[in-house]
Amino acid sequence: MRYTRLLLPTVKEDPSDAEVVSHRLMLRAGLIRQVARGIYDILPLGLRTVRKIEAIVREELDAVGCQEVSLPLLSPAELWRESGRWDAYGPELLRLVDRSGREFCVGPTHEEVMTDLVRGNVRSYRELPLNLYQVNTKFRDEIRPRFGLMRGREFLMKDGYSFHVDEEDCRREYHLMYDTYSRIFTRCGLDFRAVEADTGAIGGSGSHEFQVLAESGEDLILSCDHCDYAANVEKAELAVGEPGLFESSEPTEVSTPGAGSIEDVSAMLSEPAGRFVKTLLYVADDRGVAALVRGDDQLSEAKLKRALGVSELRMADADEVKKMSGAPQGFAGPVGLEIELVVDLRLRGATGMITGANRADLHLSGIDQQRDFPVAEFHDLREAAAGDPCPRCNGGSYQAFRGIEVGQVFYLGSKYSEAMGATYLDTDGNECVMQMGTYGIGITRTMAAAIEQNHDDDGIIWPPAIAPVQVLLLPVKWKDDDTRAASEKLYEQLLAAGVEVILDDRDERAGVKFNDADLLGIPWRVTIGPRGVKQGTVELRERRSGESSDLALDSAAEHIVAAVSEALAR
Repeated sequence: MRYTRLLLPTVKEDPSDAEVVSHRLMLRAGLIRQVARGIYDILPLGLRTVRKIEAIVREELDAVGCQEVSLPLLSPAELWRESGRWDAYGPELLRLVDRSGREFCVGPTHEEVMTDLVRGNVRSYRELPLNLYQVNTKFRDEIRPRFGLMRGREFLMKDGYSFHVDEEDCRREYHLMYDTYSRIFTRCGLDFRAVEADTGAIGGSGSHEFQVLAESGEDLILSCDHCDYAANVEKAELAVGEPGLFESSEPTEVSTPGAGSIEDVSAMLSEPAGRFVKTLLYVADDRGVAALVRGDDQLSEAKLKRALGVSELRMADADEVKKMSGAPQGFAGPVGLEIELVVDLRLRGATGMITGANRADLHLSGIDQQRDFPVAEFHDLREAAAGDPCPRCNGGSYQAFRGIEVGQVFYLGSKYSEAMGATYLDTDGNECVMQMGTYGIGITRTMAAAIEQNHDDDGIIWPPAIAPVQVLLLPVKWKDDDTRAASEKLYEQLLAAGVEVILDDRDERAGVKFNDADLLGIPWRVTIGPRGVKQGTVELRERRSGESSDLALDSAAEHIVAAVSEALAR
């Protein structure tokens, strides 16, 4: 393709509204343009990368027996009501009514529609297992879309769903998809890690996220430095650890005027934060609960939600706190509370602790768990952090990384199939509920994540497998007859050899062309100048390493084809 024929509106200055590298560079490099908040046009070079990611996804999925379908963008409300998600999904679900008064949503994901398709067409165990996927546009009405394609409202996603006769076969497919996703992101040239994760709004009983490692990542990932255990911080397990064992005494009221936080009361009483019990009040579905962790620990709401087995969880407001505990916020404690207590494992058997007294400006010291609040459920509720010991091995501890989630696999079990009546007849003619898995990849998000991981101060550095094109031919002086003729000849040779190439046929200053080449991040740049043509040479420069070499003009095409082929074969 010729540069002068490309729709490639590059920009010199950083856009003022771009908060992350990928957003900034995609706008500057002319890969995307904003239509509305969180909604973008994808321009020709950006779309070429999207299509390459799609092609890798399709090749790997088709190779393991998955079948591609195309589902509608709109989903009828009755399907979502069957699954229970019409109300539970939240305001991110864009709802609408057609001219006949029927309710629909713009699909953020397609568990309901795919389950409806299978239940209407599959009846026998002989037709299972079945793994269906699509690559389609999704829409989630994010309250604050940001970071360009990293967290937009409209995005391109691969979503897949598998159906099975039993749990064993469903878990086999789960591991198959885990391995397939690992190959996909490896082929895309990304440094990633698969981590255990919370299932979130999708539901189910098991999940792994595929995280592209990048300093700008929204997610905190913890990985053991001794074994292969890794998890999202919301999911990361913790060893129980020692409880707080301080000198025991009878409960004693302590005046703490205005000290409603652990930091304030710790300073006022000159006691370490680890001696306090942090009592956090929540509304779980429709009931009040108290979650307890040590004062020097942070509560993981994802762990609390899983421990309670609820679909909705939120912190109690000031009025609800007063109603549950009889005290203003900051002074609740477990002693005498008449609501459910869910306690972190590290508080089991703790003695001599300090808690809120359920009265304004008062705390209680000398609190023993077994004596003073024995009726409690114990769970791992703490949010893990770097340096915490790994619970899966002896001697390992967590290291922290930032990650960008680009894919996730879920073991759903019967969450949707049971609710929606997706059944099959077994060998004895009995009707049985199908087991399900679901598997997603953010296609446009993967493109953005690749840039977040692969860039420098000058622009993008594309991994060869997903670069828009492989080679950029850069004639220094396009109007020079010999330079132009040599460039055209090399361009035709590379095209004939199947190499994707852009010929920069602009009559521009060399500096402008070099800057644009670095911004676009094409893996190889071939510089062709009048002096080199006279000497019979061109310069080949690799974008990632910056290494350059002179090639004989008459054999340059052969060397370039070999370099590209070798890189794509890795």
